[in-house]
Amino acid sequence: MRGLRYYLPLCACLLMLGNSPASASTVFRCVDSAGHVTFTRHGCSTEQEQQLQDAYNPTPGSGKPVPLAKPAKTPKTPAANNRNEVVVVGERVSPCGTPLSGSERREAMIKRQVRAGMNQDDIVSMLGRPDQTSSRNGEQRYQYRDRQGNSRTVNFDGSGCVKVPKRR
Repeated sequence: MRGLRYYLPLCACLLMLGNSPASASTVFRCVDSAGHVTFTRHGCSTEQEQQLQDAYNPTPGSGKPVPLAKPAKTPKTPAANNRNEVVVVGERVSPCGTPLSGSERREAMIKRQVRAGMNQDDIVSMLGRPDQTSSRNGEQRYQYRDRQGNSRTVNFDGSGCVKVPKRR
């Protein structure tokens, strides 16, 4: 009788653990005449097509990752297999009108080289805010000084594009 007092609460706890809610349930998949899909636990209206669907939503960190749905394979057409050309989807249009490609711009910025075709934003991104600015006749000049006392000047035209000095 005395042991029963200890085992009875233990058995009650074990029974309650066994009745934990399952992480899978069945829901209704409702599709209306326009093709819109709705998932609900309460059933579909009479205008909608109703199907039962199992929903499994594991708790995070409860085991192995659940794979996402795999997309259906699209049939390959002969024209798609024979195309090997490169298609440019979007390209930055330079307001400076000089042909400086994105890769050339990135390479110059990494090497900290000022090149024709860059604008003020490119220079500030590459060298930081200037130590001194001046403006004359709509043209701007940025001056930079490093810790060793060396200075660097970048000139911009009226539209904010780098002006490369003419060689003599």
